Amino acid sequence: MTDQLLWSIGFWLIVLGVAVSFIAVLWLVFSGVKSGKGKVKGGGVIIIGPIPIVFGTDKKSLKLILVLSIVLVVLLLILTLFSYRVFQ
Repeated sequence: MTDQLLWSIGFWLIVLGVAVSFIAVLWLVFSGVKSGKGKVKGGGVIIIGPIPIVFGTDKKSLKLILVLSIVLVVLLLILTLFSYRVFQ
């Protein structure tokens, strides 16, 4: 029962992540076409273990991505501890 639930939650989180990414790209494309500006800002993060490696084009993007990656790492640690207690 628990394995099925965790698999289902993981699957739907992946589907949600892909959907949010797709909607964000469409939103950026349409807002760029509408405004007529050719300026692009962005960044990314690579998480190796609990250490986020952040890169971006400007300070505002870097700060936002750094905060989001720290939240993601904390959430990952909480879920790991929670799943450790559930399966013990």
